[in-house]
This record gives sequence, structure tokens and C-alpha cells, in this order.
Amino acid sequence: MQLLNGKVALVTGSGRGLGWGIARALGRSGARVCVSDINDVELARAESDLKADGSEVMALHLDAGDLSAFQDAVDQIVARWGRLDVLVHNAIYMPLIRFEDTSPELYWQQLRVSLGGLFNGCRAVWDVMKAQGGGHIMGIASGSSKKGFKDEVTYCTAKHGQEGFIKALSLEAAPYGIALNTVGPGKIIKPTRITWEEFDALPESEKADWADPVELGKGFVWLAAQPTHRFSGFRFDAGVIADTVAAEGYDFEFSPEKVTLLPDDFRAAQAWYANYPD
Repeated sequence: MQLLNGKVALVTGSGRGLGWGIARALGRSGARVCVSDINDVELARAESDLKADGSEVMALHLDAGDLSAFQDAVDQIVARWGRLDVLVHNAIYMPLIRFEDTSPELYWQQLRVSLGGLFNGCRAVWDVMKAQGGGHIMGIASGSSKKGFKDEVTYCTAKHGQEGFIKALSLEAAPYGIALNTVGPGKIIKPTRITWEEFDALPESEKADWADPVELGKGFVWLAAQPTHRFSGFRFDAGVIADTVAAEGYDFEFSPEKVTLLPDDFRAAQAWYANYPD
């Protein structure tokens, strides 16, 4: 289904894993997609995969933690396609390491990519989306957005921070038609650290434990197809949406249970925004 014909999307960290799946799903739904990554070998593979799908694609080397590089990437996308409707900030730097072994340099480098990359992306697309009347910005949620885990002090800090950033900025973005949300996988996915080479060498029985990232990408497609004024400031879960789409189609009748693992939190957020003073 070509839900996103005419739309242009940028996905950071799309050389492999969830970002790769999101990019392919967006492309298969008709969007023109810019894939970006710091690993040029994996970036080339992503570009080739999208081309094989018949998608219109461009590939850009991008360090999401570099604001000037992010702005340059957005400028190149707009120069080629004239607009930018969807930004998915998926890029992450995630060494699993105990706090006492985390140097200040390593701590800030992780935040530079994850939380800093979200700030950089928003700054880079802000004027473009304002000028065209709106757009969608999506960060990646996870269990670490709500809970704490050993060896993930910095990662949990970044994911909690993304939730707060999205919730607050959604209020300021509303007058411009810019929707900001976070989207978690909602299912078990391949660990980020596993490269394509490592993944290809694994037995099929082990791969079967992980959700198909292209299938999860359908959750991002659904959200990108929504009017920007409909949902902003919320946390969604792609696996839940993908299951709903499989059962009912993309035009399903909405309820929080059909889009997130945390429906009570979703309703609480709806009430908060409904009663927030202008």
C-alpha cells in the first residue's frame, strides 16, 4: 500500500537493524528515503536493498552527533526532493558498560549521538517543516525509556531524556503542524551491536527469535501517514501497530491498546495535552 506517496523521509542509523527495517518499510510505502549511517559499508548495503525494493533512495554518510553535518544532510535532501516530511532518529552508540568503567568521554559521546542527535535533527529540520506546514519527527523508545538496567546507565539516561524532549517540544511544535513522538520496537529485536556479517553467520533458529525489522517498520509507516495534528507527544510501539495493521489494515479504528504496550500511559498523556493551557 502506497500510503506515503509524495513524502520524503530521513532515517538515521539505517545501515542495519531497526533503522534499516524502518527505511525499507517507508520506501515500500511510497516515500522517497534518505538512508544515513557512519558505517559506509552497511550504508551501501541499505541503499542497495532499498533500490532492489524499487524505492527512490539516496544515501548519506552522517554522524548524527554533528549539528553541521546534520544540517548539511537536510540541505542535500531538500535540494534533491524539495521537502522533508519524516525524520526518524534511530542512530545510537550503545556500549554495554558498568558506570564505574564509564569515562566522562564515553558518557558524553553516547549522549552526543542519542540525545544530542535528536536535538540536532530537530534543529536541522525545524525551518523546513515550518515552511512546508508540518512534518513528523520520531525518536526511538525502548524498555530503557521507562526502566533502569545494569550496564545501561548512559543508554537509559538518553532514552529517558528523549521521552522528556519529545513531550515538551511537542507543545511548542503544535502551532507549526510538527508532530513529535517516540516509537519503541514493541517486540524483541536483534541486538544493536550485531553487525550484518555476524548476523548472516548466525543459525536461522537464533534469528527466528527476533522480530523482522521491516515488519516493525509498518508501525512507523502508519504514524507517518497520520495527520500531524492527530498525535504528538506520545509513545507508540511498532510491533503492536504492525499486529493491528495485519489484523485490520492501516485504516483501523484507533484505540491506545492497538498502538502501544502502555495504553494507560497513553491515555494519561492524552488527558495532559487536552488540559494543557494555551
